This record gives sequence, C-alpha cells and structure tokens, in this order.
Amino acid sequence: MRRAGRRGRQAPEDGPMENGVGQEPGVPEPPPTEGSSAPRPPRARPRLVFRTQLAHGSPTGRIEGFTNVKELYGKIAEVFGISPTEILFCTLNTHKVDMQKLLGGQIGLEDFIFAHVRGETKEVEVTKTEDALGLTITDNGAGYAFIKRIKEGSIINRIQTVCVGDSIEAINDHTIVGCRHYEVARMLRELPRAQPFTLRLVQPKKAFDMIGQRTRSSTKCPPEGRVSSGKETLRLRAQGTATLQEGPSAVEEEAARRVDDLLESYMGIRDCELAVTMVEMARSSPAAPALACALDSVLGEFAFPQEFVAEVWAAVCGPRGGQE
Repeated sequence: MRRAGRRGRQAPEDGPMENGVGQEPGVPEPPPTEGSSAPRPPRARPRLVFRTQLAHGSPTGRIEGFTNVKELYGKIAEVFGISPTEILFCTLNTHKVDMQKLLGGQIGLEDFIFAHVRGETKEVEVTKTEDALGLTITDNGAGYAFIKRIKEGSIINRIQTVCVGDSIEAINDHTIVGCRHYEVARMLRELPRAQPFTLRLVQPKKAFDMIGQRTRSSTKCPPEGRVSSGKETLRLRAQGTATLQEGPSAVEEEAARRVDDLLESYMGIRDCELAVTMVEMARSSPAAPALACALDSVLGEFAFPQEFVAEVWAAVCGPRGGQE
C-alpha cells in the first residue's frame, strides 16, 4: 500500500535546497572601497529546513526554527494540526518503530523526521516474580517515557501485548507522564515481588502496512540518530540554543555507545544524548573523582553510583577509551 506523502519531491519556489538547507535572504555585500583591506562581512547563516511526516502516513511537511526537542514537537504538531502531546517519539529516515533510528540529541542535515503519535491505550497486569522485569526505559525529552528494549526470556517478554515503543502512561493508576526515564525505571525496580501491578501503556499509531514491533534482541544498539563522520549535524540541547557541529567521529561514537551500555546496566535506561554529554564531561575531567563532582553539579538528579562513575571515566579516558 502506498503511504501518503512519499511521492516525488518538488523543488520549493522560495529556496530551501533539497538537502534541507536553504540560504536566508541577506543584505548584498557592499563593494570594497579602494585601498581598504577590511574583511568582508560574513555571509548570512543558512536556514535549516527539515522534512517531516507522521509515521503512520501523512503528506510531507517542512519545519525549521527549533532549538530543543519540545520545540521540535511543537513545530511538527503545528504542521499537521495536532497537539504536541500527541507525539510519543520521532525516528530518523524510517517510519518503523526502530529504536536504532530513534531521534536523540542530534539530527543530520539530510535526515527525514518521522513522528510517531498516540495510538491505542492498553492495560496489562504483571506479577514481579524476580527483581528485574527485563525492560529498558528511555524518554522523548518532552514528558513521555517509553520502552526501548525488552530482554529475551524476561518477565515482560512473556507478555505478548507489551511492545517496544509503548509509552508507559501509568503504574497502578499513578500517572507517570512528565517523569524522566530514570524515575520510571526506579519505580519499576522498587515494586515489591510477588505482588501484581498494572501498567497502562499507549502504543504508537500504526499504518496498515506496519507490523507490530517487538524487538527482544539483547544485542547492543549503536548511538541513535547519528550520521556518518564528516557530515554536519544539528545538536539539540535541553538548555541553550541548538548548534551546528561536525558529526561524531568513530571514537566518539564508540565512547558514547559504551556509556549508554553502562547506563542500561546500572540504571535500566538508554539515553544517547545523556551518554554524549557524559563523554564530553569525562574528557574534561582529569580523574574519576573530578567527573563525579562535575556530574553532581550538572546531573545530580540522577544520583549516579560511584562505581558507575568510575566505569564511565575508564570507558572514556582509559587506555581503550582514549585511543584516537
């Protein structure tokens, strides 16, 4: 079945180029005066325009002028006439619920953004027969925590109605909308054993040609939403403005992947942007205690264990992590 909005693209009349970057109209450069060695004024900064669709099918829209994930969701919602709270998460260059293509803190300038919106709500009853449920949690940076991975052979893996990509809306009728992923992971860890509890989940809306996703592999995923080294990306930040920068090198990607693995092992979450931030902080810290102080001052709400901080510093700055 042909999905709406995926026909051949037409060149816009007023200027954004096909790769998503257009030139903002600027003031003509004044001719240099005779004998003057003054440098010419800088050219106007390019306008960044990204193409987007709703993952279950829609016409193609164009968005620009956002600096963080919440603003990105607002721009997408405006294009398609929906509420920003309808958007659960976004993937890059695929309409499928593919956690390896999840939009994180960076968007390549040629990436196509697919927004996954709220679908059906479902409730499941779970009995915690062991300490770990087998869930890895992430969040969309705008108030929704959702399932990023289901461990093979785990408690949740045996419940066929629970799928990767499902947003966790409530635990025992206690809403967790607005909670960060680490808070949700902690709540689930602290639930008593042998006592049933209820999860209220919201699954992404699916097109007719999409099959329900149930990724159960325990293999590690590469950092999401990245482009190959040497290409510029737009780095979204929770605080401050977005910046253009070169895509991460292979060494940086590997360091971020190792830190993301540690986040999953110690805290039950995966967060590519948090991993990148921690890599940057580790590289500016001379030793693990300095990294611990830096993390406490900036990310104290996470309450990272000392063993975790030591492993992060070793992964980034140790003999293997520091290789260029």
